[in-house]
Amino acid sequence: MLTVLTHATIYTGKRVIRDGYLRFDQKIRSVGEMSDFQQQKDDQILDASDRTVVPGFIDVHTHGGYGADSMNSDPQVVSRIVDQMAQEGVTSVFLTTMTQSAEAISNSMQTIRTAAQSNPKILGIHLEGPFISPKYNGAQPIGLIQRLSANKIAKWNKLSGGLVRILTYAPEMGTDTSAFDYCQKHGIEMAVGHSDATHELLQQVQPQHITHLFNAQRGLHHREVGVVGYAMLSKTAKVELICDGFHVVPEAVQIAYRIIGPNRLELITDSMEAKGEPDGLYQLGGQPVRVHAGRAILQNGHLAGSVLKFSHAFKNIIQFTNCSIASAVKMTSTNQAEEFQLKGKGFLETGYDADLNLFDNHLDLMATYSYGKLVNKD
Repeated sequence: MLTVLTHATIYTGKRVIRDGYLRFDQKIRSVGEMSDFQQQKDDQILDASDRTVVPGFIDVHTHGGYGADSMNSDPQVVSRIVDQMAQEGVTSVFLTTMTQSAEAISNSMQTIRTAAQSNPKILGIHLEGPFISPKYNGAQPIGLIQRLSANKIAKWNKLSGGLVRILTYAPEMGTDTSAFDYCQKHGIEMAVGHSDATHELLQQVQPQHITHLFNAQRGLHHREVGVVGYAMLSKTAKVELICDGFHVVPEAVQIAYRIIGPNRLELITDSMEAKGEPDGLYQLGGQPVRVHAGRAILQNGHLAGSVLKFSHAFKNIIQFTNCSIASAVKMTSTNQAEEFQLKGKGFLETGYDADLNLFDNHLDLMATYSYGKLVNKD
């Protein structure tokens, strides 16, 4: 049996269909204008009038949520939090580690690998640290920062089964050509973040991915434009943005959108275990975190990840910038799919995975399908 959404406004990532249909099982079997629709015997018709359909979201930077951390030692717990992220529209995830001991990161690689074997929504791992700057450690433990090492990267990637897709590092802390060579050969994007790098150094390194713009990095100054300036001036680098209104205030989101644009921005949550949970005390990397009124704060006052849900990020970027839904789709799905060559992801066209979100006219998430299966809401 095939599910068919009818009379929907569909943003496929390549085109906008104002009165369209979408037929799918695990894959999208056909999509087009209602004027071309011909019902088939096994179709299950669902009227999607007044619904906007967009590709499932891809979060390439999340430390967890719903009471558990991405580095949890239990594969079933890791898989569960990914399933719960689907309730906010996230159908593909890069689980993100942080600066911890080499042994702890090794253990996490094996745990995520096991979880991914039974959960196809886990498409990769983002190693955020431990090769970062102590000056811009943010919520990363300073005492566990390490020097860039090709051997460690290779070990962790092997333990993960080749799932590592992003490595966030600080180039000013020392370079290792063998690390660059390994990452390039194995499809690992070397992203700059938690960094005090100058624009001159970044021009030499030419990173193609910038981690959480504005946060934990050398900012824009009229005598040294730093990491932020590089992100804005680059023509090709993809740039992460936490669109919660706290990490980046709406006015700064507007500036980033106007200068960098929807073809290079990628929304992330950078969420931690308190997402989806009540206010209270939590932890990140063994550090106590207090969550109150949408903010997660360490004892030293630093922001400690977010409690942002991706469906809210989608709505926020439209409200903060007045961008089109088509542009928001680029920043929440298609850019990520193209950057990391995620087969079957990022578009609602024939042959792609049936990962999709349905929004109402107020941009509130009404339903999510992952591989064609309706995601149950708690």
